[in-house]
Amino acid sequence: MAFSMVQLFLLGALGPRLVDDLGISRTVLGLTTTAGFGAAALLSPLAGRAVDRVGPRRCVVALLLLAAAALGLIGAAPGAGLLLCAVALGGVPQALANPATNKIILVAFPPERRGAVTGLKQSGVQLGAFAAGLPLSLLAAGVGWRGAVWAAAVTAVAAAVWAARALPQDTPGTGAVAARRGSARPRGTVGRLAVFSLLLGCGIASVNTYLALFGSQRLGLNPTAAACLVAVLGVAGIAGRVGWSRSAGRPGRAGALPALLAAGAVAAALLLAAAITVGPLVWPAAVAVGAFAVSANAVSMVLVLQQAGPGRAGQDSALVSAGFFAGFAVGPPLFGAMVSAVGYAPGWLLVAAEFLAASVAALPLARCSATAAEAGRS
Repeated sequence: MAFSMVQLFLLGALGPRLVDDLGISRTVLGLTTTAGFGAAALLSPLAGRAVDRVGPRRCVVALLLLAAAALGLIGAAPGAGLLLCAVALGGVPQALANPATNKIILVAFPPERRGAVTGLKQSGVQLGAFAAGLPLSLLAAGVGWRGAVWAAAVTAVAAAVWAARALPQDTPGTGAVAARRGSARPRGTVGRLAVFSLLLGCGIASVNTYLALFGSQRLGLNPTAAACLVAVLGVAGIAGRVGWSRSAGRPGRAGALPALLAAGAVAAALLLAAAITVGPLVWPAAVAVGAFAVSANAVSMVLVLQQAGPGRAGQDSALVSAGFFAGFAVGPPLFGAMVSAVGYAPGWLLVAAEFLAASVAALPLARCSATAAEAGRS
């Protein structure tokens, strides 16, 4: 999970260095996120079906090798063109990540452990954010941003070798039969989660892509300190995803959490806007984005696993992920255009509005959860 998105976290954390070295604008930096997540959103339905038919272990190995290839191309990019192509290639491992890892959880763990394990698994994404924001940024300060990206590529190849040896053997075919049998079932919760994830992704992607640049350009932080903002967000996201997902794994709780966490994310975005006046507020704002907004995505995956059987896990995970990735594709260009036109304060208010809309969209999930819990008691 960390390697599925580390290239985008690196672009955010190393944004100030890339803008200077490659001569790209803030808008082009935002388009890198659009390229990666646009490809991931388009490919997610295909990836979900592939996981259900081919098997999750093969797909995890493939995503790690493709992530290594994308990172290698990013490190070699002479300008915006190849950079955008490399990030688009990185959309393939993003599309495979949630379907493959969710299916492994369904196969390898009993229901009572899946919430906690899902939170730990989803925290891998934020481990990627931490790695990009601290150790790889420190490495970039010593050997240059290209050397740091290439080091990440080599590590991804090593992870692929480990996955090929360590993960459970695939049993192709069984999942495809189960998926066909279950395909006629209504997937209302999955559809609501896809809409929620779309709105949530718009806000999270804007923060991930522009937080370091905001710290550098608007708050006067040096590039390494600005990149540490991404690391702080990553650490908070790890803790939040593990903690909230464990809570969501308890009966009757998962449906109520997305709306509550998105509401907390609204406060985080307002803190970012306030940091323009009171600079130190950017640090608790980064913590709050990780603890609430980033954690809400992990809780949505717990809900998917609670609703899906093994034969549908890949496809249902892919549909929710497609909404999230579409939000990541749309959010940063809108944010970048707004910042270029009217400044960072309206940009962070836009992010707050996106989180608020996500909270409203998730309210039916809370009502459904309460109804299901009441039915279970009766």
